[in-house]
Amino acid sequence: MRRITKGLATLASVTLAFSIAACGGDKKEESTEAAKVDPASLTAELTWWDTSDAKNEGPAFKELITKFNQTYPNVKINYQSVPFADAQNKFKTAAQAKTGAPDILRAEVAWVPEFASLGHLYALDGSELLADEADYLPAPLASNKFDGKTYGVPQVTDSLALLYNKELVEKAGVEVPKTWADLKTAAQAVKSKTGADGLYVNAAGYFTLPFMYGEGGDVVDTASKTITVNSEQNVAGLKIAKDLIDSGASVKPSATDSYGTMMTLFKEKKVAFIINGPWEVNNIKSAPSFGGVENLGVAPVPAGSVKAAAPIGGHNYVIWSGVPQEKAPAAVAFVKHLNSAESQAFLAEKLGLLPTRKSAYELDAVKNNAVVSAFKPVAEAAASRPWIPEGGQFFGPLDQMATEVLIQNKDPKASLDAVAEKYKAEVVPAYSAS
Repeated sequence: MRRITKGLATLASVTLAFSIAACGGDKKEESTEAAKVDPASLTAELTWWDTSDAKNEGPAFKELITKFNQTYPNVKINYQSVPFADAQNKFKTAAQAKTGAPDILRAEVAWVPEFASLGHLYALDGSELLADEADYLPAPLASNKFDGKTYGVPQVTDSLALLYNKELVEKAGVEVPKTWADLKTAAQAVKSKTGADGLYVNAAGYFTLPFMYGEGGDVVDTASKTITVNSEQNVAGLKIAKDLIDSGASVKPSATDSYGTMMTLFKEKKVAFIINGPWEVNNIKSAPSFGGVENLGVAPVPAGSVKAAAPIGGHNYVIWSGVPQEKAPAAVAFVKHLNSAESQAFLAEKLGLLPTRKSAYELDAVKNNAVVSAFKPVAEAAASRPWIPEGGQFFGPLDQMATEVLIQNKDPKASLDAVAEKYKAEVVPAYSAS
């Protein structure tokens, strides 16, 4: 089976001429007029790595495969659920070795610029997959851009929000917090009046960003190519998070499974407030003792002294640059199906995920979804992350820092200085220290 080389490749699409240029290839692109293909005559075998939660989200994605095969009965989809924590390095290793990589990957937004810079993805510009590019929300689409080309289509967008147990908040007689100071007061009131804990602050790098953003901080400044992760603003933000724990407003995070412990306590109505995203909605609403999605409150993350902001997140569908030419029509058809407005609306209804297509928000399954309606303004107000190839490598050092500061009680400035040194040495060596 012939592999497409890293340079120019013209792959026939299902209904239109489809030219996909691999990263770093010839600028010239050929195009051929492809005859309209009968879906039943399309034959191929594709491997798809799904990085969604295998238990809470995986079944819905498998349903999309079943729907796809109703139209394309002779395209076999080898569905592989790959743990999110392993997928980034696993894909890079396989793509570099040119064997074992999936034809299609559900990639976290920060991975796309990195994979594109390494030549592991096809650019989709001029292809059928971007024929309706204007239908995508600009912020999610931006994460697929690198060096003037587009390497994926946005599957879902999200951000962190303040999730709360309506019953506990009402019982405590508190308002939904709008600032971190409000949250501290409300959490303490919940604990004293209901017996449940008020708050759980998750000790992970991504979850510390709202505290940093709230004080006007960020991890790097791409315009000046400066490392800013150890700025005074970020130190101040971390001190706010640390104070929530030290004061008893928040449960002390678990040293072994901070995220899992947070979700267990929230689902069992043992904690009133958490910071998390829409990907957990299906998990929460199916919890036997929580009280259903009707008991779930969603609000923007509280504000610091400068603003209220959380990082933009989400996932994109990308095509490996080693996909064989003869499989291209099936790969295009499958990604089109996965990311149609109807499929996005299906995932919104099933899982509470936020569509990236404007047209999906006009469908009843999305328009009438209370959770999606609550999360939509949260995502629209999210802070853009730096869409640079190194963006996906920022969080390992941040995770270590969060453990040190929020669990081991280490000094925020010293831990952030260590992160800055790590960035300079291993992640963005061309950037200057602040």
